[in-house]
Amino acid sequence: MNSDVQRELARLDLLARWLDSRFRIPGTPLRFGLDTLIGLIPVAGDTLMGLPSVWLIWRAHRLGLPKGKLARMGLNTGLDYVLGTIPLLGDIFDLGFKANLKNAAILRAYFAPESGQEHA
Repeated sequence: MNSDVQRELARLDLLARWLDSRFRIPGTPLRFGLDTLIGLIPVAGDTLMGLPSVWLIWRAHRLGLPKGKLARMGLNTGLDYVLGTIPLLGDIFDLGFKANLKNAAILRAYFAPESGQEHA
């Protein structure tokens, strides 16, 4: 994997962590990010937080991720958005689902150096 791809993956990992797991609820193992915090604003918060999630998918497309994996990322983001708009239940769902971390993991798995393949 070339260094440009490695840097981009590191940036996308950082974005995913900020969105999904940057903060911890004291005294618990539960982590949450900006997606959960801003998602507390009904509908508008989930819509606003969908933008960086869609950007992550767009970057994955630009890196050459196959369509099937992009579709899986889109499904993760779509579920996060749709279920996140449900008052209270959506906020609880956000604490556990972590769509952006799942999407970053899809990227890492595809571009992992241990796979022995160059994809970029």
